[in-house]
Amino acid sequence: MIWRCGRFPFDSRTPVIMGILNVTPDSFSDGGSYANVEEAVAAAQKMVEEGALIIDVGGESTRPGANPVPVEEELSRTIQVVKQLAEKDICVSIDTRHAEVAKAAVEAGASIINDVTGFRDPAMVEVAKGCDAGLVVMHMLGDDPRTMQDEPQYDDVVAEVCEYLFKRAAGLEAAGIAHDRICLDPGPGFGKTAKQTIELMRNFQELVHLGYPTMVAVSRKSYIGYAYDIDDPKERDAASAAEALMACELGASVIRTHNVALTEESLKENLRPYAFIGLGCNVALVADEGEELEGKKAMLSQAITDMCLLPDSQIIDVSSFYESEPAYVEDQDSFVNAVLILRTGLPPQELLRYLNIIEDRLGRIREKKNGPRTCDLDILDYQGYVSDLEVLTLPHPLLTERDFVVKPLLEIAPNHELSDGTKVTLDTVTVGKAWKC
Repeated sequence: MIWRCGRFPFDSRTPVIMGILNVTPDSFSDGGSYANVEEAVAAAQKMVEEGALIIDVGGESTRPGANPVPVEEELSRTIQVVKQLAEKDICVSIDTRHAEVAKAAVEAGASIINDVTGFRDPAMVEVAKGCDAGLVVMHMLGDDPRTMQDEPQYDDVVAEVCEYLFKRAAGLEAAGIAHDRICLDPGPGFGKTAKQTIELMRNFQELVHLGYPTMVAVSRKSYIGYAYDIDDPKERDAASAAEALMACELGASVIRTHNVALTEESLKENLRPYAFIGLGCNVALVADEGEELEGKKAMLSQAITDMCLLPDSQIIDVSSFYESEPAYVEDQDSFVNAVLILRTGLPPQELLRYLNIIEDRLGRIREKKNGPRTCDLDILDYQGYVSDLEVLTLPHPLLTERDFVVKPLLEIAPNHELSDGTKVTLDTVTVGKAWKC
């Protein structure tokens, strides 16, 4: 999935680092760090050298309790910085909730508009319609940073934030803005208690399910102080990098951070590639008459349980179960299928060996190609790996024609592109009609 930000396209399969450049006197952790435009530009260039692909320029603090800044003051703080960075061919984001500032920044060369109010202002939507900048749509409870932390209440913070962001994104698309310009930010700490933010971040994959690039903006936030018992915001960088890493393993596309070097190092050393695993069963070893479907589901559930024990691996998400018509060899019982996402440090062929062991343990007999089986585990796609070996071809060569693979895969990874660049779509399926069961 590509996030298009003016002339800068970003592949969301690999996390992109956005460096924070606050040209404000009162931001919660770095206010007043830069005395003039030259110092701010130099700091941004240093972040680019450390690995940032985007610089997010902010001229108004939106920390809890912050007072609003007049538009004229915000313009005076930001526009020259934006202009000089854009002239250096740096992708610049303007962090603002004011349409006048967004418009001026885009005219000065900004390629992204990052709006903490989620483009609620019709004037901001008009600015977005009039340019090709990427958009960061953030969730904030209420519309005033001064009051957003006054006892925020949710029945289900994950569901409500996802619903809000999906509706805001749909509204932008209805206004004529392309899907691939939109990135979603759940707004950690914006109208959320520490516990609510933790709940949101630990379920980040639910946001990924919405089918847009996603931003993790947790750097130095108060919930990190709560969770890790760190009072000083400037001492929270290592914990912030750890939180960002967890979100990236759950599918986050963009990391907004104060400490670019530490974040880049954390990703390089610790972010494991993802693998999509396809599961299938049409022979239940133990099932009473009339309970065969549930028996097949039980077989796949056991396979998933066994995969939880794979070394240096973690299951990130699992699709619903789908019943499907048999493909290629039609004279056999229907299948139950699913797809899961795994983050793993296992190389592809070693992962395949482990999957074969699980198949064998669950009674897999390889007598007839595409014939009945108790458990079939296929690596469908492995991040950044393309192979045409006899023992393992990746991406799986028949993936895109199989309805029983494409439907569950798109359920957990909408708009997914395979490692060879092929876009997964229902338009290509020809065999194995599938339906949720």
